[in-house]
Amino acid sequence: MGYFKDILKYEKKYRKFTILNIAFNILYAIFNVLSVLAFIPVLGILFETDKKAVVKPVYENLLGLGTYLKDSFYYYISEKIASEGNIKTLVFICLLAISLFFLKNLFRYLASYVITFLRTGVVKDLRDNLYHKIVELPISYFSEKRKGDIIARMTSDVQEVENSILTSIETIVREPLTVIIAISIMLFMSVKLTLFVFILLPVSGFIISSISKKLKAKSIKAQKETGTFLSFIEETLTGLRIIKGFNAENVIEKKFNNSTLSFKQLMTSVFHRQTLASPMSEFLGSATIIAILWYGGTEVLSNTSSLQPDEFMGYIVLFYTVLNPIKLITTTFYNIQKGEASAERIMSVLNTENDIKDLPNAIDKEGFNNQIEFKNISFKYKKEYVLKDFSLTINKGETVALVGQSGSGKSTLANLITRFYDVNKGEVLIDGQNIKKITKKSLRGLMGIVSQDSILFNDTVENNIKLGSQNAHYNAIKEASEIANAAEFIENLPEKYLTNIGDSGNTLSGGQKQRLSIARAVLKNPPIMVLDEATSALDTESEQLVQVALEKMMQNRTSLVIAHRLSTIQKADLIVVMKKGEIVEQGKHEDLLANKGEYYKLVTMQSLS
Repeated sequence: MGYFKDILKYEKKYRKFTILNIAFNILYAIFNVLSVLAFIPVLGILFETDKKAVVKPVYENLLGLGTYLKDSFYYYISEKIASEGNIKTLVFICLLAISLFFLKNLFRYLASYVITFLRTGVVKDLRDNLYHKIVELPISYFSEKRKGDIIARMTSDVQEVENSILTSIETIVREPLTVIIAISIMLFMSVKLTLFVFILLPVSGFIISSISKKLKAKSIKAQKETGTFLSFIEETLTGLRIIKGFNAENVIEKKFNNSTLSFKQLMTSVFHRQTLASPMSEFLGSATIIAILWYGGTEVLSNTSSLQPDEFMGYIVLFYTVLNPIKLITTTFYNIQKGEASAERIMSVLNTENDIKDLPNAIDKEGFNNQIEFKNISFKYKKEYVLKDFSLTINKGETVALVGQSGSGKSTLANLITRFYDVNKGEVLIDGQNIKKITKKSLRGLMGIVSQDSILFNDTVENNIKLGSQNAHYNAIKEASEIANAAEFIENLPEKYLTNIGDSGNTLSGGQKQRLSIARAVLKNPPIMVLDEATSALDTESEQLVQVALEKMMQNRTSLVIAHRLSTIQKADLIVVMKKGEIVEQGKHEDLLANKGEYYKLVTMQSLS
């Protein structure tokens, strides 16, 4: 149960609640057993087999403590019967029993009360750590994962860990304590009979454990399937327009139904095995009680046992109190096996190493002074190299545009300069310093990013603009909006800068969203701008507004522009034409047109289109 131990590491922070829980459970276990033992004198009075202890017992040593306490109790009862009679003594014992039951349940409640802080605390820490890890992990990790699977790990898997493992912690503490205390008293009452019990219990345990072997494997498959259908939900909500537009509702729904059917079949198998635990353990426990009744009853009736009939009945009741904890321990074992599958999925994320991390001696770079250099770099996402021995220098204040067909490696350069990915060979240098020797935070602090997809959040206009500049004042936000040609439409919104723009900014048009992205980059005021096809998804009118905004933003800055629409980069200081990860041409717009090479072909094709 390695992953169970990994989850328990989170308990350290809440150790005081664990200690309190153990203390209350010890008291619960003691009063649980005492509440049963208190009935033995009742049986003695009813069956008139009560011990007439006429001599007051004397304490001798610790080994004889059990006998001393037992004889003292019987002496006290004998005295009470002699002075007050059977009825009043019976009333006293009943009041004593109900007091013991009250204390037993009080301590059980207190144990559950304090363990709640541990459960909810560990769940919060698990979710927080998962979220921190998701934010920390490189983008490459998520390119191979389903979003729904990640969401499932943070939701249903964590919930399963709480329901299966964290709920089991109390049972693991409380029930064994009850069993140990009860069996200790059973041994004291009759060694011979208790040894007979020990022969029967392992047989029951072996039968029960053989049922649970496949439970964990089935649970892992079920949790994976949860991730699959959550992915379908996420993809459906994102692509609903396309699904409806292509009349593909039945196709997508069939895929989802197949996933939920598979989940249903797996969970049916899991629940069948899980629910078998309780009745199976109860049946085996009942069979054990009947065996004890036969064996012990024979001994008592033939007067070969040290137990009196009332004590034997008390022994049976005491053993029955052991059965329920054993049944709970068995069920808990099943639950932990089920929870282990979820714990494994959670820990696989938390234990993932981040390949893109700061070196121990990484420095914080304050500003940008001279140039950016891609020096003989090669990079591949999987098997084939996207960039091969690529070199390019961008001087401070220059606007360098990258053009070329899809898959030529343009966007990859934007991913490498920001260290979303690391190069396989060569170096990316800023002011002659390898970016791997610069902290990621300070490196990305030098850059503003405007991507093709306007990534906005379900928040106000103001909060979206100041995402990277949390301390920005209203005037600075407004100024950034004016530079980005966004101030006009923002002023027409219902609550202006305090208007919530909805999920992914869906209440805005494409051009408005892009201008907000530009305003966000302007407010950050970085020395380097990375523009990844910032106008390719816009209509002509929006493109013109955004292009003006981009030109304002790029003034007095170093810019790396990845362009799809060539009309937007005519004023660039250097245009680099790429093909299959290599530079095939570079120069100014007019010079490249005059050469009538690859760039000329691209411009001609766009003009014709």
